Formats: sequence, C-alpha cells, structure tokens
Amino acid sequence: MPGHLERIQAFLAVAEAQSFSAAARKLKASASAVTRNVADLEAELGTQLLVRTTRKVSLTQSGVAYFEKVAPLVADLEAADETARVAQTALRGSLRLSCPLSFGTRFLAPTIADMSDLHPEIELRVTLTDRFIDIIKDDYDMALRISSAPTDKSSIWRKIRPVPRVLVASPDYLSAAGSLERPEDLNQHRCLGYSNLAEGETWQLGRADGVMKPMRLTPAFQCNNGDLISDLACRAQGIALLPRFIVTDALNTRQLVEVLPDWSAPEIWLTAYYPPYQKLRAVLDRFTSVFESHATKLPL
Repeated sequence: MPGHLERIQAFLAVAEAQSFSAAARKLKASASAVTRNVADLEAELGTQLLVRTTRKVSLTQSGVAYFEKVAPLVADLEAADETARVAQTALRGSLRLSCPLSFGTRFLAPTIADMSDLHPEIELRVTLTDRFIDIIKDDYDMALRISSAPTDKSSIWRKIRPVPRVLVASPDYLSAAGSLERPEDLNQHRCLGYSNLAEGETWQLGRADGVMKPMRLTPAFQCNNGDLISDLACRAQGIALLPRFIVTDALNTRQLVEVLPDWSAPEIWLTAYYPPYQKLRAVLDRFTSVFESHATKLPL
C-alpha cells in the first residue's frame, strides 16, 4: 500500500518521542504531515493508536500492541536497507572483463575510472581483444561484444544499444576505381573484410523499402581489427563496412566518404554477456549500471 510504511514510521516516531513536534524534527518533516500520517494509519486500521492531550501523547492499549509488533519489523527493514547501502559502497572482488579493442580504447576508460573511484576494492582485469571470447571456457566474468542480435543459449546477455554500420571508401580510391551505384558494383571493387563478422564474407545490405541484397565477396584484405581496416581505407586500399564510431573522425575530415548511402547493413548491438552462474552478481550489476550510464551518451 503506497505510503503505508511512512505512516508506520510516523506512528513509531511519535510513540517514542511522545510528541508530534519532536517526531517531526526526527523525521525532518512538518508536524502537520506527521499528524496526517498517524491519522491515516488509524483510519486504515480502524482503531485509535494514540491519546492526544495538551501535555503529551501516549499509546492506547491497541497502540501498545501494534507498537510491539511493528517496531522490530521496521528496525529489521531499516537494518537491511543500511546493509545494502554499505554493501554497495564496499563492493570487492576481481572482475575479469573482455572488450573489443577498438571500442575499449575509445570508450571504456570513463567506466573504469568511475568504478575505481566508487569501489576501490574492486580489481578490474580487462582484456581488449577482437577475438571471440567464450566467457565460460576462458573464465571471464563478463564480455562486452559488438555483434548481431544475441542468440547465445549458454550465457546471459543484455543488449545495451545498437551500433550503426556504414560503407566507406576514400575519395582517392573512388576517383581511381569508379563510384558505386548499386550493391552489385561491389564485385568490381577491392573490399576490406572484417574477419570476425558473423555473416562471414557476405555483406547483407538492405534498403528502407525492405529490399535486401546479400553480397558475397572475396575480400582483397581481411583482418580482425576495425581500426586497421579504417586506416587502410583512408589510404585508398578499398571499401570497408565498419561501425560508424570507428570512422567518424575520418568522415568528418573527408578522408573517407559514405558509399551506397541508400543501403545499410543489419544493425549490430553493443551487448553485455555473463556466465549463467554469476560469481560476483553485485559487482557485475554495479559495473553494468555504471557502463550503461556512459554508453547511452556514446557517439556511436
């Protein structure tokens, strides 16, 4: 019942202080609010709990019985709240985290710094790698991934936010190799492939009207790191399909330009994965909460 606990707390404070004004000072509330809460509680219970006189406030027989029942319960509840608050500020343990290299070097530092400031007894062990991590086999507590929609049945996952991708090439490459008008034209161009792409060597491209064109390509170059692919694209080595956050600076400086702007790849997601049996649930929850507060503001 909304407000019921506040009414009980008001009653207990008045009973202990034998005064509405003293109870109001203790609760940092107005005397009228305390009076109203006690009156509402008595109305809910259908009995008078307090005898009010000009000199003092005392308990009725019903008030004594009610006080003896609820006072220990409220004390236990307040103790549980305090235990939770203390535990939240005194989290400890070693958290092993895996994160993609390009994403981690750009965006993970604020979360790590906040966790260090808030919970200095947590030991973070971060591995930045574009290799797919099996969090159970490799003994990780959490993995951040940028991938297609999760289908993993052996772990727990939480989708954080979508990560848009974009097809890019350098103006110098396009002037030498010719521009693109249709997805099919990609077969006539050098393509730079990301080897960890779930779709393999097929770029799934879709249009706003729902038309899909799966383009199976033979990459001229392939590796597992987006920054290297972006650097090669800037050097006129071919066309790349990459998360926008990797190429934002190059697009802003016109080192790269978007190609086939009417076509886009299916969305991928920044996702947090956990083992099914979480050893450090409170630590993981706190890290995820801090990380999400930053992730919602990231320029992805």
